[in-house]
Amino acid sequence: MYDDLPSELLVEADGPVRVLTLNNPEQLNAFIDPLHEAMIGVWSRLAADPGCRAVVLTGAGRAFSAGGNIPGFIRDYEDPEHRRASLRAARRLVDEMLSFHIPVIAAVNGPAVGLGCSVAVLCDLVLISQDAYIADTHVSIGLVAGDGGAMSWPLMTSLLKAKEYLFTGDRIPAAEAVALGLANRTVEPARLQEEARALAHRIAGQPPQAVQETKRAVNLHLQQAANLVLPFALAAEGESFATDDIRKTIEKFKARESR
Repeated sequence: MYDDLPSELLVEADGPVRVLTLNNPEQLNAFIDPLHEAMIGVWSRLAADPGCRAVVLTGAGRAFSAGGNIPGFIRDYEDPEHRRASLRAARRLVDEMLSFHIPVIAAVNGPAVGLGCSVAVLCDLVLISQDAYIADTHVSIGLVAGDGGAMSWPLMTSLLKAKEYLFTGDRIPAAEAVALGLANRTVEPARLQEEARALAHRIAGQPPQAVQETKRAVNLHLQQAANLVLPFALAAEGESFATDDIRKTIEKFKARESR
């Protein structure tokens, strides 16, 4: 069922739990195109897996995910059609995750930045390593925060705090993420995967119809927010690529890539 997934996305069966690993550690699990497309499609496969009762999502290596990758970002700037496809894919990923009926636990093993942060916080429960952090850095590089924090954070934390961290792009350390309501609890790094799997197995043992339909009921709040916010936010993010700020960011990224 999962054999044809790209190497950048791994699925491991652990009894009724499926462990989904972002597997691009050399690039800090950045969302290169094959990984992005696989992440969109994997949720329907997991939903059709009769043995799946809970999912753990984590990253290989020292990061959860660095978010978008620099070559893809440069291509979005230079190729309007690729940019439009990327924005459509961003919406599809949010919709797939929010409509997926099986509980998902994020095991945030390292930095979760940009799209990586968005994906982590869209999970149903978030366990975060004590030495990890999250950050929505869209604004800091000149982009509207189109596909993540602007939609979901106001349902999870203070609107004032959501604005502070979205406007500044500051890192949110693990303990602060818990205090804000953007993560459930911190875990010692060496015990993170064990605790995430244990929690997943506990939830997998719950009556499936009850837990799955409860998730769907609660996610109606997020789906309503997505339908309200994302059409404008993603369109505005697309407009960001015409600004001088993005041109300057691209020049910096190109200089870094040429080294």
